[in-house]
Amino acid sequence: MLLSSLSAADDLDRAVTVGDVSLSRSALLEQAGRFAAGIPDDGPVAVHATASADTVVAVTGCLLAGVPVVPVPPDAGPAERGHVLRDSGATAWSGEVPDGVELPRVTPGPTALAPGEVDPEATAMLLYTSGTTGAPKGAQLSGRSIATGLDALAEVWGWTPADTVAHGLPLFHVHGLILGVLGSLRVGSRVVHTVKPQPARYAAAGASMYFGVPTVWNRIVSEPDSARALGGARLLVSGSAPLPASLFEQVAALTGQAPVERYGMTETMITLSARADGERRAGWVGLPVPGAQTRLMPAEDEVGAVPDDGDTIGRLEVRGPMLFSGYLNRPEATAESSAGDGWFRTGDLAVRDAGGFHRIVGRESTDLIKSGGYRIGSGEVEAVLLDHPAVAECAVVGLPDPDLGQRIVAFVVGEAGTGDALIEHVASQLSWHKRPREVRFVDALPRNPMGKVQKKLLTG
Repeated sequence: MLLSSLSAADDLDRAVTVGDVSLSRSALLEQAGRFAAGIPDDGPVAVHATASADTVVAVTGCLLAGVPVVPVPPDAGPAERGHVLRDSGATAWSGEVPDGVELPRVTPGPTALAPGEVDPEATAMLLYTSGTTGAPKGAQLSGRSIATGLDALAEVWGWTPADTVAHGLPLFHVHGLILGVLGSLRVGSRVVHTVKPQPARYAAAGASMYFGVPTVWNRIVSEPDSARALGGARLLVSGSAPLPASLFEQVAALTGQAPVERYGMTETMITLSARADGERRAGWVGLPVPGAQTRLMPAEDEVGAVPDDGDTIGRLEVRGPMLFSGYLNRPEATAESSAGDGWFRTGDLAVRDAGGFHRIVGRESTDLIKSGGYRIGSGEVEAVLLDHPAVAECAVVGLPDPDLGQRIVAFVVGEAGTGDALIEHVASQLSWHKRPREVRFVDALPRNPMGKVQKKLLTG
């Protein structure tokens, strides 16, 4: 069972803290059991996934009842929310009811539903992905896949019931909800959700493990006193986006330890990570977690194996028991993502060194640039640009060029007039052929509703 450690017999005071609200294990089990008793049918149940104890109770209640849960971002617009509800077939709603939602609201029962047997292969959670194009797709994660992925991370990170996890990440994604909350409940550790990922709140949490994304870590190092307060922790985890090397070094200098970087997707859970007791290398996301396998495949117009030389780019494919079971109502998309024999096409580009360490260099659909006979991952160039103090944001693309095929162009939000310096900066850090041939300064980068840069709009 996914939440096998959630037992009132092994109570833990303040097992879950969200803001000013704390719940012991027994209190969470009681409230989640009452929520489960009030679920009207087999679901799914859509949960208005605010940063609140109510969200934790609702998600836990659905898992105890064996009813699929659909976390809905609280800032989702009417069109996105409507698509998620229609596509998932949700039959009930939990939380504050926005305009346009006509589903019956779950009313907790007077007594808790006793935990029973739950089919581990059944869909436990439907998480909607946010691609750069098209409507979000519902990734179906079974209880077994979630449990397997969490157990692998517990081994890699040395995660035990003695830990306290702190983070302020959204409760509708893998990072904040599954890793941060369900991981803590499964392992038996405490979890403190800071509601907002503010440096002072992280510093006050007194945790042994902290989860954050690069934006969070950037805010933390901007307040050195808060950063130093994390020095007592044993693990600082960064994910969901590449961590610039300079930020990696700043975190290490202020806290006394290098952050652990990891890689995963909604469809795959976490498949790559640096180990708590192993090497932590800036810009690299480590080794496959227990049970996961990876391989780098050549581009469609190439033949032969991709060498493990730490430089040659390949298309990253993964497989393992933590992978999802397919996209809901999207058999074509599910088939397209499969490479056969259990391998999943991540759509990401990566390099791997002789020791098995991986570095992600971008998305195949938007980040592979073919310039002058070379294959360049734009994410690698972006990471170096972000290390320059004149750059606030950037996006690197390949635009048509009669001589090179594609020329590398950097769109930069930052200090105008520094184009030549930025080109030289990249050339000093990477191979000469990876430097931008042009830098264009813009007021803002085009983004979709989930905040992802839409590079296809940067075409001219």
